[in-house]
Amino acid sequence: MKARKGFTLLAALATALSLATAPAVAANQWNPPSTLVRPVNEVWQHVESTYGNLYGFRNYGWDQIMANRGSINYCVRWDSDQPVSAALRDRVHTALARQFKKWMDVQLENGQGYNNWPYQQIPLKVVGWAVRDRNTLQWTDNSVDIYTGNINENAPQCAPECGRFFNQNGSYPRCPGGAARHYDMSLWLTKGLGGGAGGDWGQRIGSEYYVNALNSDNIHILLHEIGHSFGLDDFYDWTPTGVGGFLMKAGSATQITEFDKWMFRDFWRHMKNRYGL
Repeated sequence: MKARKGFTLLAALATALSLATAPAVAANQWNPPSTLVRPVNEVWQHVESTYGNLYGFRNYGWDQIMANRGSINYCVRWDSDQPVSAALRDRVHTALARQFKKWMDVQLENGQGYNNWPYQQIPLKVVGWAVRDRNTLQWTDNSVDIYTGNINENAPQCAPECGRFFNQNGSYPRCPGGAARHYDMSLWLTKGLGGGAGGDWGQRIGSEYYVNALNSDNIHILLHEIGHSFGLDDFYDWTPTGVGGFLMKAGSATQITEFDKWMFRDFWRHMKNRYGL
């Protein structure tokens, strides 16, 4: 019995030591800065009163990431006649991943997922390009699937059979490359377009704007539209109490602000229970 007690004491000591040295994991917190509590609550009340199917809709960016178990796939809709070299293609991919990561980093606190967010990194992969003319793409490798001749909304698109927007049950039996080559969202780059648009289908911005901003730290129109893909609202006709410029109020900020961060976290807070978190 003494030996058993000694073992119990040692085990308890080891457990205590483990708990003392383990990094703190951000689990079920909700602790926005006191100055942002009211405006964040106002935003959610506005969302609940204006979104027609807020809780029933199942294709937010959150749903896409969770369905993929922590990753996201993109298709590029190159709605332009400007040629694209392999080097430019790779820069387009890198810039997209960098901007997307800025939103994903909002979900981390001291390197851990905040409020039960289960992922520390969200790999982004571009699996396809859609063009009108194959000769616009000046590479011959097979690193991405290439789609030509599929025109929708007067713009080239990747195969609908591979798109989550068209297959929201998450099954892609007719996708030529299989489920691994499906795309969750599209980066739709349109020649001559000013401004942008965003939703569960992806983001649409000007091709010239994007190419010229590839080296920018914040491609703010793209960042704004990615926010919409995760459900964040526009603020055309009102501003929450006590806040000034922020990214989702178009034209008032060029990067993700503290207020954008807490709106984003709040959207997750209200959606996470659908994943059992």
